[in-house]
Amino acid sequence: MHKNIVVRQLPNFINGEFVETGDTFDILYPITGEVTAQAHKAGQKEVDAAVAAARAALEGPWGKLAQAERSKMVRAIADGVMKRFDDFLEAEVLDTGKPYSVASHVDIPRGSSNFAAFADVLREHATEAFKMDTPDGAGALNYGVRRPRGVIGVISPWNLPLLLLTWKVGPALACGNTVVAKPSEVTPSTATLLGEVMNEVGIPEGVYNVLHGFGETGAMITSHPDIDGITFTGETVTGSIILKAVAPTLKASSMEMGGKNAGIVFEDADLDLAIKELGRACFLNTGQVCLGTERVYVHESIFDQVAERLVKYAKTELRYGYPDDDATNFGPVVSDEHRDKVLTYYKLAEEEGAKVLHGGGAPTFGDERDGGSWVEPTIWTGLAHNSRVATEEIFGPAVALIPFHDEAEAITLANDTAYGLAATFFSTNASRVHRVAPQLQAGIVWVNSWFLRDLRTAFGGMKHSGIGREGGVHGLEFYTELSNVCIKI
Repeated sequence: MHKNIVVRQLPNFINGEFVETGDTFDILYPITGEVTAQAHKAGQKEVDAAVAAARAALEGPWGKLAQAERSKMVRAIADGVMKRFDDFLEAEVLDTGKPYSVASHVDIPRGSSNFAAFADVLREHATEAFKMDTPDGAGALNYGVRRPRGVIGVISPWNLPLLLLTWKVGPALACGNTVVAKPSEVTPSTATLLGEVMNEVGIPEGVYNVLHGFGETGAMITSHPDIDGITFTGETVTGSIILKAVAPTLKASSMEMGGKNAGIVFEDADLDLAIKELGRACFLNTGQVCLGTERVYVHESIFDQVAERLVKYAKTELRYGYPDDDATNFGPVVSDEHRDKVLTYYKLAEEEGAKVLHGGGAPTFGDERDGGSWVEPTIWTGLAHNSRVATEEIFGPAVALIPFHDEAEAITLANDTAYGLAATFFSTNASRVHRVAPQLQAGIVWVNSWFLRDLRTAFGGMKHSGIGREGGVHGLEFYTELSNVCIKI
C-alpha cells in the first residue's frame, strides 16, 4: 500500500536537460485511482528541439565514438539502471499497479539486460563478403558496411513500460543511432527516470530524448522530416495510423502490433505442465502481455478436465492485493479506460453465448482499491471460434476454451485469425511437435512452455501483428543501413 503519495513532476528530457512545459496531465495509480504524477506535454517546439538535439549528437560526439567505446557506454547504462533498481521499481509500480514481485523479476531486470544484451551486437555479427569474377579475370571483392540508420523515433506501450522501451533504445544506441522516445501517456515515469541514468553515466547530450504526450505528440514525431526511422509497439489500429504517417517521408518502420494468440492442448499433453504454463500465459500481468494467450483449443477428450483445472488455477493461484504484499501476483489493469474496454468484452461474451466458468466482472474490496482499475480473471466455454470475443484482442486476463477433434482442425483453428504474433502448444509426442510447430502462422511458437525469450532470436509477428523482426542480428536490419562496397582487384 502506498501511503502519503507525493505527486511527482515528469518533465520532458531534451538534449540532456529536463524541460517542463506547464501543460500537464495526470498520471493515476491503478490500485486506487490516486494522482501520483503530472507529465509535461510536449508540443511542436519540444519535438523540434528533441529531434535537432538527436541530429546534433549523431553528427557530433556520439557519432564520432569508436564502436568499442560506445559499447562500453551502453553497458554502463545497464549498470546504471540496476544501481537505481529501487527507484525504477517504485516508478513502474506507481504507473502500472503491478505487484512488486512481477516488476522486480521481469520489468526492471529486463530493462537493464536489454542494454547489456545489445551492447556488442555490431561486434558479434559480421557482414557478408564475396569474391567475384570479372571479364578481365582480375576479379573483385564485395563486402558489407553497416552504419547507423540515424535518428530513431521510439513509440512504446504501457503494459511493460521500461522493458519494451529499452528493447528498442538498447539496440538503437548500440548501433550508433540517437533516439527520440515517446512513452505511453499512461506510464511515462521510467522513461523519464532513464534520462537521469543517461546523465549519470555520461551519455552525450541529445543521444536520448523523451517527449510526453498523447497521439498528437506521437504524430509530430512520426511525421517529422528529420526522423529516419520509427519503431513502434502497440495495438494494430495505432500501428496502421503510424504507417500512413511515415509514408510521405518513406521512413523505415518496425512495427510490433496486436495479437490474438492461440494455445493448443493435445490429448497427449503433460497436463500439470500445460495448466501451469497456460495459467501464466492467460493471466500474467493481468493479461496485459502482447504474447499472452486469449484462446485455447483443447482436444475434446480432455476438454472438461482442462477447463476444471484451469479454473482451479485461477481460484487458488491468482491473488489480488497491494503491490508490496509478497503474496500478491494479480494486480489491476493499467487504467479505468482499459478496465472499461475489458469489461465491455466480458459483457459481450455473455451476449455471444459464453458460459462463464470463472470471473466475468470486476471485484469489490470495500476499501480504497474500489477506486482502482480492477477486473477479474475470466474463463469462458461455449464461445464460437468466430465470435467477436474469440477473434478480437481484449488485452486482459480472459481466455476462451474451445474444443477440437483432431490435429488438422487444431492447426486450422489456431491459424484462422488476422493476427500472427505468438502461439503455444502442449504435446509429449516428438513427431507431433516437429510436425505442428512449422505449420503455426506466428512469429514465435512455444512448445510445452510460454514466454521463454532468448534476446538473440527473432521477435515479431506476421499478418496484422507487425512488420519486421527485432532481436540479435535481426534487429540490425532496422537499426542500421547496409552498404555494399565493391572493389576491383
